[in-house]
Amino acid sequence: MPMPDKLAFLFPGQGAQKVGMGRALAEAYPEARAAFDEADRALGESLSGLCFEGPDERLVLTENTQPAILATSVAAARVLAARGLVPDFVAGHSLGEYSAHVVAGTLEFADAVRLVRRRGQYMQEAVPVGEGAMAAILGLDAPLVAQACADAAGGQVVSPANLNAPGQVVIAGHAEAVARAAERAKALGARRAIPLPVSAPFHCALMQPAEARLEPALRGAAARDPRMPVVANVDAEPKRDAAAAIDALVAQVSRPVRWEEVVRRLASEGVRTYVEVGPGTVLSGLVKKIDPEATVLNTEQHLGTPALEALFPHS
Repeated sequence: MPMPDKLAFLFPGQGAQKVGMGRALAEAYPEARAAFDEADRALGESLSGLCFEGPDERLVLTENTQPAILATSVAAARVLAARGLVPDFVAGHSLGEYSAHVVAGTLEFADAVRLVRRRGQYMQEAVPVGEGAMAAILGLDAPLVAQACADAAGGQVVSPANLNAPGQVVIAGHAEAVARAAERAKALGARRAIPLPVSAPFHCALMQPAEARLEPALRGAAARDPRMPVVANVDAEPKRDAAAAIDALVAQVSRPVRWEEVVRRLASEGVRTYVEVGPGTVLSGLVKKIDPEATVLNTEQHLGTPALEALFPHS
């Protein structure tokens, strides 16, 4: 018997932020406005004002970016929930995994906002500015990217950090090692190597101090078994209980985001429709590269349109 088609919500990570995000959402939907108000109370400051009005130089600070994207994503998810749209699975890219756990009920929204503020601070403080770097390697298979990193390390840290889609792998580590690995990747056949404008080398061994600092806060958070499975970045496995969910969030800080495997796992579970929930459309593009047959929508472009409203249950 064929498996019924399933729906997954996907939540973006750092890089999706832009000044003005969430403003139209909050103006149009009271449940979105309420979510931003809740985030403001959780931090004791106007996170919503930073999302809506900037300035950009404050929004791009990691400790602000992470709660800002989380709040915008949860606000959008609450708009969908108010219209009865419930996913069968959820997943998020890096920071987005926290948004997924809020929607799944694993973490309280206010707790998650405070956790990702600390996560951003700890990740930023783990490596002095300028010592770390990230670069996107395009047009080279993941095993060859890993080889380029191994060839170029020279006693420093450089490794695949985001395995995003076929032919799109981001590497992270010491700045000099990342530059060497980028050149080596081009020698091995990469089409391009693009340095990324990030403030720290995320998802590599240099983040272990941040992981150690964040772990007690994560393990101390009130966590419940998720209402729907959350497919984790670290192993692309669905997390169905609170303990496994928290373990995955701890490990995620210094380990690669296996996004291609996450989407393939969702597809293997019968997911045929994906909704990217939150700012931007980066994940929509990645899903289309990984699973070209999938239906992919996002709240940025499709909220309020017939394409997304067709998914809402009709009484």
